[in-house]
Amino acid sequence: MSAKMYPMQFEPILKERIWGGEKLKTILNKPINSKITGESWELSTVEGDVSIIANGSLKGKSLMDIINESPDEVLGTAVHARFGKQFPLLFKYLDAREDLSIQVHPNDKLAKERHNSFGKTEMWYVMQADTDSRIIVGFKEDSNKEEYLNHLENNTLVSILDDVKAKSGDVFFLETGTVHAIGAGLVVAEIQQTSDITYRLYDFDRVDAQGNKRELHVDLALDAINYNKVETFKNYDKVFNQSNVIVDCPYFTTNYLPLDGKVEVSKNGKSFTVYMCVDGNFEIESENEKYIYKKGDTVLVPAALKSFSLNGNAAVLEVCIV
Repeated sequence: MSAKMYPMQFEPILKERIWGGEKLKTILNKPINSKITGESWELSTVEGDVSIIANGSLKGKSLMDIINESPDEVLGTAVHARFGKQFPLLFKYLDAREDLSIQVHPNDKLAKERHNSFGKTEMWYVMQADTDSRIIVGFKEDSNKEEYLNHLENNTLVSILDDVKAKSGDVFFLETGTVHAIGAGLVVAEIQQTSDITYRLYDFDRVDAQGNKRELHVDLALDAINYNKVETFKNYDKVFNQSNVIVDCPYFTTNYLPLDGKVEVSKNGKSFTVYMCVDGNFEIESENEKYIYKKGDTVLVPAALKSFSLNGNAAVLEVCIV
């Protein structure tokens, strides 16, 4: 018999990065003790980094354990039919004390051929931005392989890339092939396909504590890059107590749900739902049980929970697969 399903939180998987800082602790209350923590993986089935349940009767089990035992109940009937017993998304918070490397992710076809992996379509929700923080997203104008390589060789790549100021509440949607970098001074919620495949193009000539530069993947990236100008910024509505669509793509649908009171939620059992609390506090009430969340929390509501309510004063990202 399947275990009883309930809203689940997971132990954060914390990642030190050369560009990381301490905001995941000071702003999001993550249990870090390093001055260079760049990422908190909230919900992951990436090999070697599988999330462990932190609450309730299934505490201590891994996300893969419960999917293997109850795929329809956890993933949903439609997600299970499409992806098998794979959890198709990865949820993170990132703190960029310095600029991230300029990078690109391959599409599903390339990632499958080269790495037996999903591609990496992703989106960013900016939770906090220092003054004049910016991101790099794609080319300023349509480019080509020759122009790109010429600028890469001459250390002038940044001059042909689109540099966009970013502020709290901004959303950027990055399809595979989009050259990008999160800039210094940003805390970001990231929703992406389950993939850890990144091709690093340029790293600002940084070295690590041992004086070594990080590996670049210039050759692998050439066939992965979209050399055309792309539109990544997403405008979206912010109607209270309503799911306002931000991104609706083949891999995930993300809504912005600003809470001011109580919202009843009804689901059809076809997909799980994930809530990322990007501001404030809220609770989920299900089967007379209450679960309380604060800014920086991420919760998986299994597909088997078809009726529940949200209540609080919060800004929440609501993610499912349609």
